[in-house]
This record gives sequence, C-alpha cells and structure tokens, in this order.
Amino acid sequence: MKKHLVIALALALTPVAAALAANPNVAEKKAGIEAKGYVWNDQSGGGEKIEALHKKGDVKAGKEAYEICGACHLPSGAGRPDGTFPQLAGQHATVIIKQIADIRGGLRDNPTMYPFAQTLTDAQELADVAAYIQTLCIPTDHGKGSGDAKLLAQGKELYVKECTTCHGANGEGDAKKFYPVLAGQHYKYLLRQVTDIRDGKRRNANPDMVKIVKKYSDKDLDAVVEYMSSISMPGSMCKAGAKKK
Repeated sequence: MKKHLVIALALALTPVAAALAANPNVAEKKAGIEAKGYVWNDQSGGGEKIEALHKKGDVKAGKEAYEICGACHLPSGAGRPDGTFPQLAGQHATVIIKQIADIRGGLRDNPTMYPFAQTLTDAQELADVAAYIQTLCIPTDHGKGSGDAKLLAQGKELYVKECTTCHGANGEGDAKKFYPVLAGQHYKYLLRQVTDIRDGKRRNANPDMVKIVKKYSDKDLDAVVEYMSSISMPGSMCKAGAKKK
C-alpha cells in the first residue's frame, strides 16, 4: 500500500515538478547511443545492474514486489494488446534487470515507467522481481498485426535472414547475451520499439541491431514485426492459466 501511495503522489506531482530543474520523478539522462564511445550493455563500471545480475532472485519475494507492476502490465504479465505496456511474462531475468536498470539510470527514456522503477528498493529486489517475471507463462492472446499473408511472408523472410541469429527461430532470445524474448510480444509495442531503434530514439539500443534495421523502410518494419508478433515458444506459452515451471 505504501508503494502505491508513493507512486500516486509522484504521478500527481509530475506536471508541476517537471518544471523544476531537479525533478526526483524524472531520471537524469545518461549518455547513450547518441554519444561517441557508447558501449552497449557496458558492465565495466559496476553498479546495481551488475550487482543484481550476480544475486539469486527470490521468486516468492519477487511476486510480492511485482504487485505494483501488475497495475500496468497486469498480474499475468500480459501487458496491453494496444502496445501501451509490453508483455513481460516469460522474459529473461537478465533482460528485465538490464532494462529496469537502464530506466533507473537514465539510459533508457521512459518517464511513465521511471517512478515505478524507482520503487524497487535495491539490487536484490530488482533480481527478485526479474526472477518472478521469468516464471510467468507467455499469454497467447497478445496484440497481433493485420494478418496480411503477403506482409507476413515478407516479414518471415526478413526475420529468418537477419533476426534469428540473436532472437532465435521461435523468438526465444538469449538470456546470456541479454537478447529479449520476442514471442508473445504485442505487435504495436514491437513496432514502436524497432522504429525508435532505427530512428535513434531508443538510447540504450544495441548498435548491432541498429545496423540491421537502419536500412529498413516503414513497410519492412511493419512486415518483420507482423511476423515477430506471430511466433511462439514451445513449452513457454500459457496453457489454461498454468504457469511455466
């Protein structure tokens, strides 16, 4: 209850506080991909990301910590089909830790998420909530694209050619390399993210991915995302409300 109250106050004060030079509800920006010498997923300087990655997440404690996340991402971790909030369920704990640490550290701009991310008390709680999210099965009723067969075929061709090396044939990603699970992710969220990556607006992006999508037209992005939102991971998808073990 206390965390919810803190968030409610933080959001209520945001319009006023935004005018202030030092706003505790807005992350202080850290140099990202726009800066010379940017290193993706830099782990040389220590910090809470490294600390959380080395801790063993407590799933039970993570479930409790996740309660506040469920307001937007839903208790199931399904997110919203309209793409407003991403599907989190089944995501690699390493990816969750990196992304939340990037938001908390001002490397990934997400003013809506930032006040919530700030409620995680320390690296252990970050590891806990990431461990819990990873146990959730991936819902199958996520937001999908238009269903256009020609577009889907074009997207499959692009995905197989340029995406499978990192994200896998079934969108399973790679936990050790911090490549996210794509299976079950909402079409509109994916399209927004890959467009931002192509256009240099996602400041914690992987330069290797930028090189790939930089040459993509809007139609190419639409096609590959159409396909991404259609793939599934055998063994990790939800079955009648059961949780992945």
